[in-house]
Amino acid sequence: MVGFLTEPSLVVAVIEVAIGLFLLTRAADEFVEGASGFAHELRISPVVIGAVIVGFGTSAPELLVSGIAASNGNLDLGVGNVVGSNVANLTLVLGAAALIVMLRVSSAVLAREAPLSLLGVLLFAFFTTGGLSRLEGIILLVALTLSLGWIISGARTTPEGGFPTEGVGVDDETDRSATAELVRTLVGLVGTVAGAQLMVWGATALADEVGLSGGFVGFTLVAIGTSLPELVTAVAAARLGETELILGNLLGSNIFNSLAVGGVIALVGPGPITDRSVATIGVVCMVIVAVTAWVFLVTRRRVHRIEAVALLSIWLVSLFLMAGDARTETATVEVSPDDSQAPRQASNWLA
Repeated sequence: MVGFLTEPSLVVAVIEVAIGLFLLTRAADEFVEGASGFAHELRISPVVIGAVIVGFGTSAPELLVSGIAASNGNLDLGVGNVVGSNVANLTLVLGAAALIVMLRVSSAVLAREAPLSLLGVLLFAFFTTGGLSRLEGIILLVALTLSLGWIISGARTTPEGGFPTEGVGVDDETDRSATAELVRTLVGLVGTVAGAQLMVWGATALADEVGLSGGFVGFTLVAIGTSLPELVTAVAAARLGETELILGNLLGSNIFNSLAVGGVIALVGPGPITDRSVATIGVVCMVIVAVTAWVFLVTRRRVHRIEAVALLSIWLVSLFLMAGDARTETATVEVSPDDSQAPRQASNWLA
């Protein structure tokens, strides 16, 4: 297994997942808010804060959980987390926010974040069809760099209330505030790493104990858990009427999930994706969701309750299909007692 928990009981696995989820949600918030505050104190452009810092911060749980899982030989769990998070962002999270308030789509989002999010998902989906290699990981990270460059350069051409970049000094009070925010960022990062490790231990053990595939657990339990920062942020922003923040955050998160997280897991744990439910049903659902959301944004330029119900329905159907396929696959691999030990031994060797 992973770490010091070689044969954990079901109760221990559930406790690990619960504590990991708690640490992820709380620590990720501290990490994002601390990083944003640190950038604000240093007079860094709001474009960089929104496109890079907040976008990376809300995807930090996915990055760490998937990266740790892939490095421990559980690529299925890592890919399942990316696929499930992308699906949850544009169905569960976007749908929940649109039920509260109608989300209008700005021309800037249509010009940059929407097409980049769709292209990122399609590129990641294409690479997963034959497994993931280190070369594909490098391509994904290069695509991420180009995407961020496009977002930042494009946003600079639009009027915004940014910080002055010339003639601004950093006084002692600002320096102290920046130090405090930096400490907050580091504490949040450490907590996020710890929560991610617990999530991997617990989710992997839970999959073994219950008999579910790692990909299914990654697509459902782990993906929902790592998407909680986006869900909390989206609901809070919807109550305040900050609709552009919601769409920008979710589309940006999918860009980071597909390109950054996908690139990292391909580099640290390349190999074939053995979980059929994730490699087929999960990836297909992810592509359908990305295309459907893009069509809603482009043609209707809004996400209202009708679209919200449609997106939430797609999410429920995807869970149903994944659960059914996971049960079928589990039943298929149940062989003789001697042969059934091979996957567990291989998993221990990979860890």
